[in-house]
Amino acid sequence: MEQKTFQLNDIVEMKKPHPCGANRWKVIRMGMDIRIKCVGCGHSVMIPRKEFAKKMKKVLETSQE
Repeated sequence: MEQKTFQLNDIVEMKKPHPCGANRWKVIRMGMDIRIKCVGCGHSVMIPRKEFAKKMKKVLETSQE
């Protein structure tokens, strides 16, 4: 299985959409846990890095830093 790479401020797509209907998330914090923010409604969720890597489908936009 390939290692998924992502950075701070990337826009990612998760396997399941958010209840608001959007499926675009912005990575706003990285560490042992990853905090992502829904682009549609602004709700943020913190999940463990291992679980995030399992649930992330792909990176849609990379940060321009």
